[in-house]
Order: sequence, then C-alpha cells, then structure tokens
Amino acid sequence: MAKDSPPRWDRRMQQRMARGEAAALGELYDKYAPLVHSLAHRVLDDDEAAGRITREVFGHLWEHPDTYDPKRGSIRSWVANVTQELAVAQLRRTEAAAYEASGETSREKLAELEEKIRRVAAAARADYIVRSMPPPLWDALQLAYVQRRDYRQAAADLGVTEDEARRRLRLGLQLLSTANTRAGEDFPRDGSPPPGIGRAR
Repeated sequence: MAKDSPPRWDRRMQQRMARGEAAALGELYDKYAPLVHSLAHRVLDDDEAAGRITREVFGHLWEHPDTYDPKRGSIRSWVANVTQELAVAQLRRTEAAAYEASGETSREKLAELEEKIRRVAAAARADYIVRSMPPPLWDALQLAYVQRRDYRQAAADLGVTEDEARRRLRLGLQLLSTANTRAGEDFPRDGSPPPGIGRAR
C-alpha cells in the first residue's frame, strides 16, 4: 500500500489538480486507488459499493482540490478522510433504508444502527492505522501481541534497548487507540513517530 509521499510532491499535486491537469488525477488514482477501495470495502463489505465509492472519492478530489490543506497532513491522509466520510455516509443511507423497510422504528433499533456504524468506522480507522504504522512500531506490536513476547524478549529480537522496546509498544498502542474516535473524525495526519522514536539506540 502507498505510503505518505514527500510534502513537496503533495503540494505540487494539489497545484496541478487545481489547474485542472487530468494527468495529475490519473497519477493520484494510480497511487491511492488501492487504499481508497480497501477502506471503502472495509466499511461497506461490498465490492461493487466500494468501487462506486472509489469513483466518488476521486471525483470529489478532482472537483475540490482546494479542500486539501498541506498544513494539516499528507495527501494520503486527505484521501483517507474523504473516503471515510463518503463510505460512512453510504453505509448510513443503506442501513437507514433497511431500518425503515423493517418497520421497526424503536429507539433501541436506532441506537443499534448508530452503534453498528460507529463500530464499522472504528474498524476501518484501525485498518488504516495498522497499514500506515511505521514498521518499527508494528514489528514491536506483533512480537508482543501475536508472538506473546514480553518487552524484554521483544527488545532482544528487535536488537534495541528495553526502554526503546517499551517506547515502541506504547506509541503503537496509542496510535491504535485513536481508532475509537467518532465516525467521520480525521484519520491520523502523520504516520511518522515523534523525533527520535522508532530508531534503535
């Protein structure tokens, strides 16, 4: 999956899109269509619907390049945010139609609908975070939570100090915890750890 591009590339891409360069849209599509389709499918669980959302996302980006603000993050995070918004909106429409067709209009059913949408949106955010996470953080989490290593064993396997292993685990968990924010809230703006984090000491 495509990672964040250099800030200069992001700014130049926005400028080209604003000038109406069709080739720029093609480059953006080639780079991020797999990300968009994957996120949309994670929300909608439907390949055809994910394809429609993918087309809608790039149509939106083409028509509204001015909505990208380089100060707030990468183009990748902007694309992911637009995808999240459109996919969750589609899920809400689909579920609302099924809710109305069922004839059950109780507050409990409506609350169940909202909770389902929240869970799906959070799962999509978690997928995005995992795919965007710097490898040093993800490697530490895999050792701890998949291979059941404690931080001392993880440090030895990674070839870093125990303090660094704990730091990587803490940061990885902090990133994952942001998946539980409300549906429609921005994806993390930058997958990079703070200065000095993620490097062996």
